[in-house]
Amino acid sequence: MKVKPANADRFAAKPDAQVRAVLVYGPDRGLVRERVGRLVRSVVADPEDPFRVAELTGEQIKKAPAVLADEAAALAFGGGQRVVVVRSPSEDTAATFREFLADPAGDSLVVVEAGDLDGRSKLRAAFEKADRGAALPCYRDEGRDLAGLIQETLKGHGLSVSREALDYLGQQLGADRGVTRSELLKLALYKGSGEVQLEDARYCVGDSAALSLDDVAQAVAEGDLAGLERAFDRALAEGANPIQPLRATANHFKRLHQVADAGDVAQAVERLKPPVFWKLKPRVTAQAKAWTPARLGEALDGLLEAEARCKSTGMPAEAVAARELMRVASRSPLRQRRKRPAGRR
Repeated sequence: MKVKPANADRFAAKPDAQVRAVLVYGPDRGLVRERVGRLVRSVVADPEDPFRVAELTGEQIKKAPAVLADEAAALAFGGGQRVVVVRSPSEDTAATFREFLADPAGDSLVVVEAGDLDGRSKLRAAFEKADRGAALPCYRDEGRDLAGLIQETLKGHGLSVSREALDYLGQQLGADRGVTRSELLKLALYKGSGEVQLEDARYCVGDSAALSLDDVAQAVAEGDLAGLERAFDRALAEGANPIQPLRATANHFKRLHQVADAGDVAQAVERLKPPVFWKLKPRVTAQAKAWTPARLGEALDGLLEAEARCKSTGMPAEAVAARELMRVASRSPLRQRRKRPAGRR
């Protein structure tokens, strides 16, 4: 059974009664962990209960396939349904899960925590094609879904959020559900009550990796290859995944595209929402004047294609992201101007 992304949260909270094993997978590791936790709690009130929750690794199942059925068939001391959590399964375990789903032992719910799996994955196919299995995808929060998550989380802490702050948070968060919730909790503790303003969001969320991602985008737009290398390495060291610099740069280029063909670029930059940080306005204005809408569109296409390659080709995501960012930066008209001989126009 394939679970649609729109139904994933509802399914995780209350899985179909006939389903005996659920594969939770996707690029958002924080969301994978969150939904695994929801599935466990749909059966067991205390996820730490050693009598009703068992854990296996993919390596254990690979070495001794029978251990899966044995754990699923085991009875809980004191009664009640059990949960078997399997972490980090490999493609080599697909046949074991396929055999288990054809004739499940016992009544335990098996919850499998995996990483990102593409459409060619045998493990993913084993769950999608089984009547007693389900494959639950975990994709990164974006657009309306991300805005809704931000508003819902802050509302849970008694806070509202201004449109400018919401737009800013939407640009900085979303790559990992766990990181998003952690950053919003930090913001809620700082604000305490009332409405979160742009200044609050910048102060709490606009530090560390977020600022490094801004530095990446600025360096790419300006063609600063040395600065880009430093900012990219710093962003990864501060916890960003390789796709985040691509997205941050793409978001920056989308904003440049909004103002690049304006009659008065400086005024257009002033009107951007969320507002451009005042120290960056001269740089962003210069970038918007230098880049044409056509060149910005070409750069955006390349950045989006690179993100797709990170997710689907199996190539090292860090290398793919770094190569594309360097490629776009090397074609910056600002870099090309700096390379012209003195006196030449």
